[in-house]
Amino acid sequence: MDYDYIIVGAGSAGCVLANRLTKDANHRVLLVEAGPKNKGLSLKIPAAILKNLQSTKHNWAYQGEPEPGLGGRTITHDRGKTLGGSSSINGLCFIRGHALDFEGWRQAGCEGWGYADVLPYFKRIENYSGGGDEYRGGDGPLGVHRPAPQNPIYKAFVDAGRDAGYPITDDICGYRQEGFGVFDMSIDKGERNSTAKAYLEPVRSRQNLTVITDTQVQKILFDGIEAKGISYHRGNGDITKAYASKEVILSAGAVGSPQLLMLSGVGPASHLKEIGIPVITDIPGVGQNLNDHPDFVLKFRCLQPVSIWPQTRFIGRNMAGIRWLLRRDGICASNQFETVACVRSAAGVEYPDIQLTVSPAAVDDQTWEPLPEHAFQIHVGLMRNFSRGSITLRDANPATHPRILANYLKDPRDRDLLRKGIRIVRELADQPSFKPLCGDEIYPGTAVQSDNELDACLEEKINTQWHLSGTARMGSSNNREAVVDPQGRVHGLSGLRIVDASIMPAATNGNTNSPTIMIAEKLSDSILGKTPLARIEVPVWQNKDYETCQR
Repeated sequence: MDYDYIIVGAGSAGCVLANRLTKDANHRVLLVEAGPKNKGLSLKIPAAILKNLQSTKHNWAYQGEPEPGLGGRTITHDRGKTLGGSSSINGLCFIRGHALDFEGWRQAGCEGWGYADVLPYFKRIENYSGGGDEYRGGDGPLGVHRPAPQNPIYKAFVDAGRDAGYPITDDICGYRQEGFGVFDMSIDKGERNSTAKAYLEPVRSRQNLTVITDTQVQKILFDGIEAKGISYHRGNGDITKAYASKEVILSAGAVGSPQLLMLSGVGPASHLKEIGIPVITDIPGVGQNLNDHPDFVLKFRCLQPVSIWPQTRFIGRNMAGIRWLLRRDGICASNQFETVACVRSAAGVEYPDIQLTVSPAAVDDQTWEPLPEHAFQIHVGLMRNFSRGSITLRDANPATHPRILANYLKDPRDRDLLRKGIRIVRELADQPSFKPLCGDEIYPGTAVQSDNELDACLEEKINTQWHLSGTARMGSSNNREAVVDPQGRVHGLSGLRIVDASIMPAATNGNTNSPTIMIAEKLSDSILGKTPLARIEVPVWQNKDYETCQR
């Protein structure tokens, strides 16, 4: 079969590309997805996040390698395996990152990726419920919901931030990210709004778009150094080849894209030779620079019966489900992360490096079942960690999951920053606005105070925020660690591009789904040879005394 473009991976980026590249009826596009169609009801219900993650039907559920910094503990890396990819199973948190994240990309050799360059593409994404303005988009394909938090725990969290001297922000995706405020969601009219729903479904009838699911891509086909197509099989069927006259585009994510590159002979030559894969081109950076946001959770008893624990029990859960089916509202229409804080860990830190989110229920870390009492939990996410990991192959079989080693806490600076985050949360819990609600600290417990004691808890409980990125990093051709150029084209090859979170030079300060969609929007213009959208220069708040003040 012959196409103009072949897109491998119908996830957060792939669905965007399918929409944009097929707008011209002359472009024949094949979109290939390893997982099934996105038909499950749980994929529509915002509150069904844990149900989706506990199932492997729509989830790769990669098992990570033993983590040296966590005493050999292994972490499950949940990644979407369906149309919409991780946007179909993730936590629905919509946050762009800080403007200085993108300035950092630009300074790292990614010309055209500064904040003024990416802002017009962020705006192009959004149909924001708060309305469009100089920072937000009001007529894009992706409905973004701004909740109106009602639970007293949310209000106490934000008010405690004010008590402690932190700023309040009207919009974490607007002028001021730093501070406490409302957390936007990828929800539209009470339903999860994945890229499959927002970008792919409206164009499925286009005659120039072919979508195949339950399809395992085996490798990229090359003629010398030019990518010509892919080989794949569906189920137990024979190997099929498809050819692209213009480009093969990898949008398989931070795990899948480097895995497929290496299976095809593109990557660190020494590693490929160990596996027995003929080398097409030696690119040392493939699979390296793996970045993730580590997550630590503090749990507190709630002194008033305002948590959502009763709604998670049999009768309450079923009543909430019926309400959602009839009205698309209630607790099932929320991800239960309706407020957020983006704060700096210390004076001298330029912009936020800690993200705090509160949930009006606390869950068991092993079973994810709600604790049988009124309780809540606060997540500490480290947004600019120093540790880096890698993706490597186990063998040359495309069906074998690769090795994922994130190296959590390998760099001691990460431990220090997370301890600071824990102490910030404890300070919040002690503020007047939280006192009427905040009871005993269930975990780690107030007896745990010293650095060594906190480090032991970090090693025992640190988990992932499911923000894997950076494994095919973007950069100039003279950067030996860079895999793609600022247009997503793989260095040293032709006809091959990568468009997903793997090309981020560094993870953004926040959940990575929104920036991934932005990357696809921006690079779709590059693929089509269009002039980039006009830069938008707007002011961005930064604490003028950040060198001497932590808040």
